Amino acid sequence: MIMEGISAQTADTSKPNPDLEFRVIDVLRSCYDPEIPVNIYELGLIYTVEIDGSNNVTIRMTLTSPMCPVAGTLPGEVEQKVQSIQGVNSVRVDLVWDPAWNPSMMTEAAKLQLGFL
Repeated sequence: MIMEGISAQTADTSKPNPDLEFRVIDVLRSCYDPEIPVNIYELGLIYTVEIDGSNNVTIRMTLTSPMCPVAGTLPGEVEQKVQSIQGVNSVRVDLVWDPAWNPSMMTEAAKLQLGFL
């Protein structure tokens, strides 16, 4: 299932709980880069969310820049917030730099909020 640029895939043959996927996305929308007044989901920093049949969550994300001041803390915040969701078994956050983030990855809402449209 693909939702707004996030693909939820299963790591085993069991189907993940679709409600859990929505709750994970809601939590991701509560995480912000302190220098940009848009959440990391709308900014396009979340590349994939994978939830397997055992409710193990793997998030592949990036930052606006490797020199981002929250590079050392934001992935941990994401992991901690997603782990707090009832029903989540485990969380792994993979910070990646390929593909490099660019403003075209933002949702239309984020572009509008930041004056890009």
